Amino acid sequence: MQPPILEIIDLHKSFGALEVLKGVSFAAQPGTVVSLIGSSGSGKSTLLRCINLLEQPDRGTIVIDGEEILTRSADGSRPPIDQGKLRRVRSELGMVFQQFNLWSHMSVLRNVTEAPIHVQKRAKAEVHAQALALLEKVGIADKADAYPNQLSGGQQQRAAIARALCINPKVMLFDEPTSSLDPELEAEVLQVIKVLADEGRTMLLVTHNMKFAREVSDRIIFLHQGVIEEDGPVDEIFGNPRSPRLRQFLAAGGAA
Repeated sequence: MQPPILEIIDLHKSFGALEVLKGVSFAAQPGTVVSLIGSSGSGKSTLLRCINLLEQPDRGTIVIDGEEILTRSADGSRPPIDQGKLRRVRSELGMVFQQFNLWSHMSVLRNVTEAPIHVQKRAKAEVHAQALALLEKVGIADKADAYPNQLSGGQQQRAAIARALCINPKVMLFDEPTSSLDPELEAEVLQVIKVLADEGRTMLLVTHNMKFAREVSDRIIFLHQGVIEEDGPVDEIFGNPRSPRLRQFLAAGGAA
């Protein structure tokens, strides 16, 4: 078996007195899709934000393609993360948010090309060619010169996916990418994500859509109150859940 492309070891995160992540550990193999499911407040989105270092974990280790990113240890010390390493980590993780987070003053094409050109220092011609190809892939090539406010929510999210892909990430992180979309627009975005999964991209997906998680995932992690309550293959999680909490979650509508 190949070594994991992403490994999370004993990750902890609190906000004041509220402990959101209570020692989360798991690994993702290259080319697999792992879906994180669980009730609101279980720590799913916080986990993604810690992996991308948008939130600084209080304790634990993140390993990306063999490179360790150490956070605060059990004794309270925290090795500093230099800015170069921080930029490199983020360039290896493509993040797609709930609310698109496109720059409103830039065209779609500039949104997609900004980080590869100015952060990764890649050649403009190469990046522009890749960006146009990605906009074609997600079905909005005709919107390259449009601005975000001229796009539907589904089109904005597809632009955000193209932007994340254009940095050539090793892992794609999706944080409830369709939660703010109506069903028709949700279907557009889910189809794009399914194409990426079929291409063998490594993805970590936080989703409320259990039907889609079942279709697209290789593995499901069920988070409950900041810990991994159950972790296993799709058929096992949905067909034979062991945890009473997972059974309750699915029975309450999680599998609808």
